[in-house]
Order: sequence, then structure tokens, then C-alpha cells
Amino acid sequence: MDPGIIAAVGMLIAWAVLTFTTDAPGYVHLLLTIGFFLLIWRIASRGSNPPRKTPPKQ
Repeated sequence: MDPGIIAAVGMLIAWAVLTFTTDAPGYVHLLLTIGFFLLIWRIASRGSNPPRKTPPKQ
């Protein structure tokens, strides 16, 4: 599994725990924003084709 996706899921879990168990200050909600951004970015980049290798010119 992609480390970026694992980090994004970790951020979302940390946000959920901090939000529902404490009086979370505003900067804790950055975990939600960055977590979703990272998750969507990594999923979208996994779907793209890798760059083609061009054969060397002779």
C-alpha cells in the first residue's frame, strides 16, 4: 500500500479522535483538510499511467 495513503488515513483517524474526545482547537482541523487532500491526491496519482520509456535512438 502507498505510504501517502497510510499517512492520510492516519491523519483522518487522529483528527476524529482529537475532535470527538477533546475540545479541539482550530489547528487540529488542519488534519482533516490535509488528510483528505493527501488521500485524494494519492488515489488520483495511482490511477495515472507511468511515463513511457522511449527507446534510445540509434
